[in-house]
Amino acid sequence: MSDSCGPTKPDGYPSDCEITSGLRDLAAGKKDAVKSKDRSFALSKAKEIKLLLLDVDGVLTDNSLIYFQDGNEAKMFNTQDGFGLRLIRECGIDTGVITARKSEIVARRANELGMRFVHQGCGNKLEAYKEILKQSGLKPFEVAYMGDDWLDMVLLKRVGFSCAPGNGVEEVKEMVHYITKQPGGQGAVREVCNLLLEAQGLYMAKLKEYLDR
Repeated sequence: MSDSCGPTKPDGYPSDCEITSGLRDLAAGKKDAVKSKDRSFALSKAKEIKLLLLDVDGVLTDNSLIYFQDGNEAKMFNTQDGFGLRLIRECGIDTGVITARKSEIVARRANELGMRFVHQGCGNKLEAYKEILKQSGLKPFEVAYMGDDWLDMVLLKRVGFSCAPGNGVEEVKEMVHYITKQPGGQGAVREVCNLLLEAQGLYMAKLKEYLDR
């Protein structure tokens, strides 16, 4: 019952305010149940994943672009995202990026993270995806992709496990298997990495490895 509803009626029946509050609580409970079911479904889809591909802007970053007067640009990356990508790579899950824009900063970050596939300046992301499948020998059900906007939809509908950050556009969030609680550039990728480790029974063993150091 909401604290703002006041005391129950003298006849013992709940007030209109209490009834409304109760209905809200019930609806919230149903939403939580749906979210829980969605996570279970996501875990089942993530079991076979051997490669995680990512968009960059809005996924590895918060979508901000910083331009300097000399023509250079800057992007902000999240270190927890980076560590998550390192963890899954240590467990045998490859990583890569497919992005429409082209940036030396992205190339540098991808190199730092040991990404196997780096495709920039992709006007058609599907062609890059097909090339990656050919190079890796993987099947679509073994690949995950995380994107936040319309350009990503062509891949999200073709991979085994599709994800979107919390800041993704609605059309993308409606079609994916999993939506992260965190927005892009602020831990969304780490959340997916943790889910992959959990789905494949690797999370606790990896955590113990770091606890025992």
